[in-house]
Amino acid sequence: MDPLLYLGGLLVLFLLWIKVKGLDYVIVHQRWIFVCLFLLPLSVIFDVYYYVRAWLIFKMCSAPKLHDQRVKEIQRQVREWRKEGSKKYMCTGRPGWLTVSLRVGKYKKTHKNIMINMMDILEVDTQRQVVRVEPLANMGQVTALLNSIGWTLPVLPELDDLTVGGLVMGTGIESSSHIYGLFQHICVAYELVLADGSLVRCTEEENSDLFHAVPWSCGTLGFLVAAEIKIVPAKAWVKLRYEPVRGLENICKRFTEASENKQNTFVEGIQYSLDSAVIMTGTMTDHAEPDKINRIGLHFKPWFFKHVESYLKQDCTGVEYIPLRQYYHRHTRSIFWELQVLTTHSHTGSISACHHLTNLLAHISLLGFKPLMLLLSLRHTHTHTQNISH
Repeated sequence: MDPLLYLGGLLVLFLLWIKVKGLDYVIVHQRWIFVCLFLLPLSVIFDVYYYVRAWLIFKMCSAPKLHDQRVKEIQRQVREWRKEGSKKYMCTGRPGWLTVSLRVGKYKKTHKNIMINMMDILEVDTQRQVVRVEPLANMGQVTALLNSIGWTLPVLPELDDLTVGGLVMGTGIESSSHIYGLFQHICVAYELVLADGSLVRCTEEENSDLFHAVPWSCGTLGFLVAAEIKIVPAKAWVKLRYEPVRGLENICKRFTEASENKQNTFVEGIQYSLDSAVIMTGTMTDHAEPDKINRIGLHFKPWFFKHVESYLKQDCTGVEYIPLRQYYHRHTRSIFWELQVLTTHSHTGSISACHHLTNLLAHISLLGFKPLMLLLSLRHTHTHTQNISH
């Protein structure tokens, strides 16, 4: 039989099956199919497009000029809202599927949506040791640029798609926070468009009350249009030590000790049960022992939390050298451990196939696989479960 005819027949049967069962049933109960065949390929295309776009804009040095135009457009929208009588609350017009959240933002349907298309890195000032970025620039973009020129953020939350705006207006934490604090503590300046349409810059010395009020404000004080963030010199590798610990009291004690030791650049703990965990401590280095290198970002590597669990199962310590950027985004491929949940509504063979396809597409993607579209599936399932429970 002609292979194309055979594939066509399978496709027809597949579509008929979806029609009989219903799309909701497939997404909720057999969502690995939807994830593997649609969401993962779309995520890769999405990644490649935005990577090329960001690279071209930065190389052409057009971001600052475009930024000024975008700020004026936001001010125009806010002033227009005021002329209309300020009858509705304002919110960003960013679509819900772009957010790294399971929440369905229904409020956007009733609020005045202000379109904020600001996703570029504006300037890297190595003399002042700051990077100036727009609010929708994400951690994947920031590490791709900064690490390539020998710099990094002191606090860099793990998932690629976490944006500067979200980390400022909400909060952000990382395995280096025991030294540098939360994401807000490495920010030195914010630029906001306020409810009257004015553009304001705030720092520790200038409009300091606003500067300290912006973090955790969830966008209630104004629209963030730029932020200046501290940068520090980066090294090529992270020397990571794994230590399995048992007993809740021992886990707390060991984690506290590791955090109080400022020689540890990174401290992280993953707890697998009430009384079992793995504590990881790391330092940046320019040199790696060849036989201990682990490029955890490669598509055939296990998800990071599964790799860490192997030390617990074997009850042994270990030391590895991980490329810096791969360490930063160690939880991106599996969305911490959510992807395992996403692919469990199926048979074991299908789970395995989806797992390998996920990792392969993650490796193909230039910025590293991003979870945006997978969260659509989780969000849909979450909403569906809520509807059933009510």
